[in-house]
Amino acid sequence: MLWNGIPVIRKEIAESMTKNFGLSQRETAKKIGVTPAAVSQYLSKKRGNVKIMDQDILKEINVTVERIIMYDNANVVSETCRICRILRSKGVFSFPSDSCDDEK
Repeated sequence: MLWNGIPVIRKEIAESMTKNFGLSQRETAKKIGVTPAAVSQYLSKKRGNVKIMDQDILKEINVTVERIIMYDNANVVSETCRICRILRSKGVFSFPSDSCDDEK
């Protein structure tokens, strides 16, 4: 999950924040807790190079982005977990995660 899942989720969140919500790379980095260089790599497809095409998933990612932007205290980790569960339920991620509460 750490090497294959989280980068994809962060990439989608970063893309949504910059393209759909007009945040700069620096603002995006601060909101999601990564460096501006990491956001640059997500946007240039050097990290998380899997494109999510499912429109339902993309809508949920936008819901997550809105929550993170609107509420400075939004828990990025819990939102990332929520998106991960959606991706796994849709078969995008097939690997288990022993850190998920719903699998213990």
